[in-house]
Amino acid sequence: MKTKTIPAGTFKAQCLAIMDEVQAKRQSVVITKRGRPVAKLVPVEEKKDQIFGFLKGKGKVVGDVVSPVMTPEEWGDLY
Repeated sequence: MKTKTIPAGTFKAQCLAIMDEVQAKRQSVVITKRGRPVAKLVPVEEKKDQIFGFLKGKGKVVGDVVSPVMTPEEWGDLY
């Protein structure tokens, strides 16, 4: 990621425009005071959706999940 350096006075005068540029170009900005770096403005990393676990907590268990659904006799009727 490229880094741009600007003086604090320029940042103060153009703060909102610089923030928009950082977001649009994904480019960080180092703000200097008397030639020395004092702050760094960086774009926020966007959170990516996870493939695993994205449905965690969305389901609901209803009823008995341990007992068999059918009796052994009913299983025999299926064959």
